[in-house]
Amino acid sequence: MNSIRTTEFEVKDLSLASGGKRRIEWAEREMPVLRLIRERFTQEKPLQGVRLVACAHVTTETANLVRTLQEGGAETVVIASNPLSTQDDVAASLVADWGVTVYAVKGESTDTYNRHVRTALDSHPQVIIDDGSDVVATLIKERPGQKSEIIGTTEETTTGIVRLQAMERGGVLTFPTMAVNNAQTKHFFDNRYGTGQSTIDGIIRATNILIAGRNVVVIGYGWCGKGVAMRARGMGANVIVTEINPVKAIEAIMDGFRVMRISEAAALGDIFITVTGNRHVIDTQHFKVMKDGAIVCNSGHFDLELNLGGLRELAGDPPEQIRPFVEEYRMRGEKQQRIIVLGEGRLINLAAAEGHPASVMDMSFANQALSVEFLVKNQGKLTPGVHMLPQEVDTEIAGLKLRSLGVSIDELSAEQVEYMSSWETGT
Repeated sequence: MNSIRTTEFEVKDLSLASGGKRRIEWAEREMPVLRLIRERFTQEKPLQGVRLVACAHVTTETANLVRTLQEGGAETVVIASNPLSTQDDVAASLVADWGVTVYAVKGESTDTYNRHVRTALDSHPQVIIDDGSDVVATLIKERPGQKSEIIGTTEETTTGIVRLQAMERGGVLTFPTMAVNNAQTKHFFDNRYGTGQSTIDGIIRATNILIAGRNVVVIGYGWCGKGVAMRARGMGANVIVTEINPVKAIEAIMDGFRVMRISEAAALGDIFITVTGNRHVIDTQHFKVMKDGAIVCNSGHFDLELNLGGLRELAGDPPEQIRPFVEEYRMRGEKQQRIIVLGEGRLINLAAAEGHPASVMDMSFANQALSVEFLVKNQGKLTPGVHMLPQEVDTEIAGLKLRSLGVSIDELSAEQVEYMSSWETGT
């Protein structure tokens, strides 16, 4: 890996910093809520002296979150949360222009990624911003002595929250963690509109195919799946949804999508997109019946949603790289069958594109910044386990976003407040 490595940072190339800075500042124009929070943090310094590790996709939007935390007084170490999601110019700019300690290189190996996690933990963080809970899991498994140093952590993803809840049930989560992903101003918008647009963007950038008229199979109809299905239909696709949850399956039907088992959809789809956060939702038996040339990609957190080990066994030979982030597996046997995997099965919206638009991440990272502030202000007061961000913080973020858009909304009158708080007045 041709990267610049010192005791303070490991990035691809510091000469990329000027371009990264321009892109970070461009993204900032679309992040007015975070900008308002940064202005307050600059004055109040609510995070003064707090040692913080941020494990995140190192993008222009994340850079603006890091700047906000830094202005709040935090001593921040940044590492990538996914080997293919780092924007090398952004990583370089954070080091060169803002003096942030960064360990992130696009395309880094799994070994390098794990080394970066451990290097970040060497800084003895008091607060961890996690994306998938790898840092927290490593701390608990390998650094139990550091658990007492933790004020609290935050989690950006559904996958990470599922892991944290498992840790809580197992009795190993000994500090509070904020479920940022579950805030309304996060998952309603980031997961639905951000994932929806950026996933389709990543597929098109990688392949340059026409979406219209294709059978697009969306596996999972959570908030991310809703967004992907909605955007695919908007591009003219025939969308099929697969689900394990009866309520979500009915919702998909009511939203106008075909719903069936993945075993049935496997033979029909032209493009497959997984957004479940679970393991091997596309498995070997599904690959076997897919059309010649079927395109498979993942927009859930980890590449394990696709059984790529099983696919490699079915193919026998290593895949051929057709285009950047496009690999073709040729299946063995008399039947000519090629399976196209995008972005090595990793997050396609960040592997082949730039991730969510800044205006969506504005609210997500406002949640992150205020969650960190909440943990620090309430140090010692919160019980260990997974916590929701208080509703008033969610409301504050939504209000700031509306204000930045120049939108005013109504307020309840005194009469309406009285009516809604009384049980004595009927129809």
